[in-house]
Amino acid sequence: MSNNENTLSFFALGGINEIGKNMYVVQYADDIVIIDCGGKFPDESLLGIDLIIPDLAYLEENQDKIRALIVTHGHEDHIGGIPYFLKKLNVPIYATRFTLGLIELKLEEHKLTRDTKLITINSESDLELGQINVTFFKVSHSIPDCLGIVFHTPEGNVVHTGDFKFDLTPANDQYSDIHKMAEIGKEGVLALISESTNAERKGLTPSEQMVGDHVYEAFVKAEGKIFVSTFASNVNRVQQVVDAAIKTNRKLALLGRSMVNIVGVAMERGYINIPEGMLIDGREADKLPPEKVAILCTGSQGEPMAALSRLASGNYRDVSIYPGDTVILAASPIPGNEKGVSRIIDNLFRLGANVIYGSGSTTGMHVSGHGYQEDLKLMLTFMQPKYFIPIHGEYRMLHHHQLLAESVGVEKGNTFIIKNGDVVDIENGTARQTRSIPAGDTYVDGMGVGDVGEIVLRDRRQLSEDGMVVIVLTISKNDRRIIQGPDTITRGFVYVKDSENLLNEINRLVKKTVNDLGAENVRQWNVIKQNIKKSVGQYLFAQTKRKPMILPIIIEI
Repeated sequence: MSNNENTLSFFALGGINEIGKNMYVVQYADDIVIIDCGGKFPDESLLGIDLIIPDLAYLEENQDKIRALIVTHGHEDHIGGIPYFLKKLNVPIYATRFTLGLIELKLEEHKLTRDTKLITINSESDLELGQINVTFFKVSHSIPDCLGIVFHTPEGNVVHTGDFKFDLTPANDQYSDIHKMAEIGKEGVLALISESTNAERKGLTPSEQMVGDHVYEAFVKAEGKIFVSTFASNVNRVQQVVDAAIKTNRKLALLGRSMVNIVGVAMERGYINIPEGMLIDGREADKLPPEKVAILCTGSQGEPMAALSRLASGNYRDVSIYPGDTVILAASPIPGNEKGVSRIIDNLFRLGANVIYGSGSTTGMHVSGHGYQEDLKLMLTFMQPKYFIPIHGEYRMLHHHQLLAESVGVEKGNTFIIKNGDVVDIENGTARQTRSIPAGDTYVDGMGVGDVGEIVLRDRRQLSEDGMVVIVLTISKNDRRIIQGPDTITRGFVYVKDSENLLNEINRLVKKTVNDLGAENVRQWNVIKQNIKKSVGQYLFAQTKRKPMILPIIIEI
């Protein structure tokens, strides 16, 4: 992609028409600034994949133009891809104190701390990145230290909101800087890039303060141990649990690696206040009177290996849930996680626990960190943009956000609903979307990054659905006669003892195929293998209506 000298461009490498792996790019001439670098967890169709990150091909081709990676906040879908990004592109990272603390945890895990330039910023920072000047403003979200970004370019100002809501009584006293937002709007906003997660939900997002009251109420009523499962990164929620435990005279244990790590960073940097002597080791929890213990754990999304899942199935070594204990799920299930969460809730009831669960609006134990319709309209009203680009949401959310923008004064035709890779170019004050760059998913599988593609996944799906058939035969090098075999081995296809006739017929078919090809003087291994696959595959589908993976192995003597 070539940028004209005076063209301002915006595109996403992740985060549009999806929830997760957020990565956005603002480019003016030869200066590129990247916003966020997230990861996304796979669904059940991506067998064996651990994480999905954005495709970095365009950035690798233009790495000499990259001036910075700016991170708006510390959620996984905004920082999860950073270690993999840095292994290919070592650029300076700008983020707030708390966000950098979470990034450092990841970099230590990947042994990348020594070579990475991490620069602390706040809402008053002012960066000169080539011809792009960058300033910031505070926004409220469900994690501390969140920023919106203003890109001051020769073409005009572009605002990226980050994830936000307007909470007038935030639990951590981190208020949205509405005065600064109004000033930015008065100065003039050429384009607003704004998140759309809750664009379908009417009204204003409830305040986090409401959750604190409900948590305290539940602590007062509880008689046994209390388990609270929430996102470890929701530091405000964690502080509310700490406060309720203090008021009800309970000790607090932390279960789950991410809970221990993130609370450690938050305490070290002054974002959580836990009195000395209040924290106990998980192994002590069952030794104290149950009414004196509260436990904060990971696993609110039904993750099978997280602390709550293991507690619910009775497999957590140090702590057990007994009849009369209270379990609070202080997070709503992310779409797609409902099954896992339901399974855990069932198991908790089997253990005799009192379970407080369901959507945040019914239990009062969770409020969203993302703005509802009135929050989104308020941001649009402050900024009064000429052009609007909704991001961070699936297509229907982007569509609803467009309607909201038009309802508060954005001209029809001035909203761009784009896909990952679509480029919006602004030149001489006029925006167009006429071109695209490559943008897709890169799969992380164990130590491998990008080495598993669609063909490998297709093979995995085939193996998981219909199993495999391995056919081994030994052939003479000289005349292509079968010396030994064929021997047929199956895995995940049929039960061998009940399928002798089927396997005998496979062996007969293979012999016939090899002999027929020998008679026609066909000697290439790949042709012989292809013919074996074809004849056996057709036979098995006719007999079983299944399509196992067929793997012929020919040994030449």
